[in-house]
Amino acid sequence: MDGDLGDFLRSRRARIQPEDVGLNAYGGRRRVPGLRREEVAQLAGVSVDYYIRLEQGRGPSVSDAVLDAIARVLQLDETEHTYLRTVARPRPRASAPAATQRVRPGLRLLLDTLGGAPAFILGRRMDVLAWNALGDAVVGYSRMRPAELNIPRQVFLDPATRELYPEWAAVAAETVAHLRLDAGLHPDDKQLATLVGELSMKSEDFRRLWADHRVKAKTYGVKRIDHPVAGELTLPYETLGVPGDPGQSLVVYTPEPGSETAERIALLASRAAAPAG
Repeated sequence: MDGDLGDFLRSRRARIQPEDVGLNAYGGRRRVPGLRREEVAQLAGVSVDYYIRLEQGRGPSVSDAVLDAIARVLQLDETEHTYLRTVARPRPRASAPAATQRVRPGLRLLLDTLGGAPAFILGRRMDVLAWNALGDAVVGYSRMRPAELNIPRQVFLDPATRELYPEWAAVAAETVAHLRLDAGLHPDDKQLATLVGELSMKSEDFRRLWADHRVKAKTYGVKRIDHPVAGELTLPYETLGVPGDPGQSLVVYTPEPGSETAERIALLASRAAAPAG
C-alpha cells in the first residue's frame, strides 16, 4: 500500500520527544510533535537528504544497518522493527490472483480434538476460516454470513461486539495493529486494500486507529467476553502458526483450570454437545 513507509516513519518519530534521545528542545515551540527529520538523520548517522528521500519512498535500496539505526533512534520494538524492514523493501508485485483460503482436513480434525477449549483458524486479512463446536458456542460463527467471518468487520461494523467485548477499545486497537502488520507483509493484496477502504469509509474508529500506524503481532493475551448465556468469560489465548500454511494461525482460548470461566466454558460445552430438540 503506497505511502506506508513514510507514514509509518512520521508516526513513529512523532512519538519521540527530543529529551527522550538526549537532545535539547531548542528553537521554542515546534510546528510538529516529536523529532524532526533532521534530528532522526543526525542520530541515525545518515544525511538529511537520504533520510528525507527514504521517508518519501523514493530512496535507493536501504541497508539493514541503516534500518537498524533508524529503529534504534525511533525506539521501535521487535515487531515494529520487522515491519520497518518489510515496508522499506517490499516484495515484487504478484501477478497471480489471490488463492482461495482453505483449511486442510488434518487441521480441521485437530480443531475437533480440542473439544475442551474454544478454538478457531485465522487466515489472511483476519478471516475466520474454521472453528470447533466450543469456539462456535463462545462466539457464534455459524450464525454469521460469509462476509461477517472476518474479525475487523465484526469489531468495527457489528454494534453487538461493543457489548460482547467489555474492553472493546483494546480489542479494536489490537485488531487494527495486527491488520496493519498483515498489510506490511502483503502490500499488493487487493482484497486487503478493499477491506481497509470499506472499514475506513464506514467506521471513524477504524480510520483513527489505522492512521496511528501501530503494528503488533497477535501472539497471546487475554480477552474478556460478556457471553449472552454464560456471562463474563476471562479467556487467555495462544496463537500458533500453522506449518505449511504461513497465512494461517490456530487460536486457542485457554481458561485457567478451576476458574469460574472454566466452569462456564464447561457449561457451554455440555450445551453444545446436547442433541437438538
